[in-house]
Amino acid sequence: MNDYVIKVRDFRKVYGDLVAVDSISFEVQRGEIFGLLGPNGAGKTSTLESLEGLRAPDGGSLQVMGVDPARESRKLRNLIGVQLQTSGLPDSMRVDEAMRFFCAYHGVAPHYHLLDRLGLAERMGAQYHTLSAGLQRRLALAVAVAHNPPVMFLDEPTAGLDVPSRIELHNLMRELQTAGTTIILATHDMAEAEKMADRVAILLRGKIVATGTPRELTATGAGLTKVSVRTEGPSLSDPSITFPAVSQVAFKDDYAIYYSTDPGPTVSAIIVHIEAQGDTLIDLRVERPSLEERFLEITGTRGGQ
Repeated sequence: MNDYVIKVRDFRKVYGDLVAVDSISFEVQRGEIFGLLGPNGAGKTSTLESLEGLRAPDGGSLQVMGVDPARESRKLRNLIGVQLQTSGLPDSMRVDEAMRFFCAYHGVAPHYHLLDRLGLAERMGAQYHTLSAGLQRRLALAVAVAHNPPVMFLDEPTAGLDVPSRIELHNLMRELQTAGTTIILATHDMAEAEKMADRVAILLRGKIVATGTPRELTATGAGLTKVSVRTEGPSLSDPSITFPAVSQVAFKDDYAIYYSTDPGPTVSAIIVHIEAQGDTLIDLRVERPSLEERFLEITGTRGGQ
């Protein structure tokens, strides 16, 4: 039997004449990393804030581990950890003070080892306003997980982080998941969502337009597989050469690039052609459609969100 820790039923959020979230429903299983994706204004923040108890729904129902976020805030606060894009910590608060404050609020001992792990050990006495944006985000994450909550909400968790910090954060997310923590990940980073999320929901204009695993989503729609080929000679230099299932052709950095609806016949035909021309294959790469490409197709956006 599925063990759902988050249940959203016909959730609706309205601001004046604006319908920010229009009767959406989804469920998240225990120990799952669930990605909430969508362009700006899609309804992600309203959904997260309502699940966190910061806003009341205008329709439908929300549950986090059986708790109504809008009506049972005292029960909710120890069940969830929240890393927001902006933490709102006082400028003069020190790093060690922030850890003590949040742990005292949740009734647990300070977990300074989290500060060490996230690269903040040498900045214990530093005031919040002196930290870089990346260090501020690391501190926000450290205090969010310090009380070991069973449910985590992460809003753009890796924005502003360098590569080592991103890797450390992802490792920490995996450890939390292995321990049974359920994570809701709101992100604009499609590569991050594809790598980390077990399932994703794509929001567009307040409605869920697609739900599934990243692989399920990239396997549907009009996404084309990218076949990049480099040869020693000019056997593929003529753009008029046709191969099965290819709908687009491009040339870049000594590679002929074919966009195929069925890569098997495409690759076979390309290899036969290269051999027939007496040419030599140097490199061949087959890349399935990415979650970002599928996201852009679904949302009808180009060049970012």
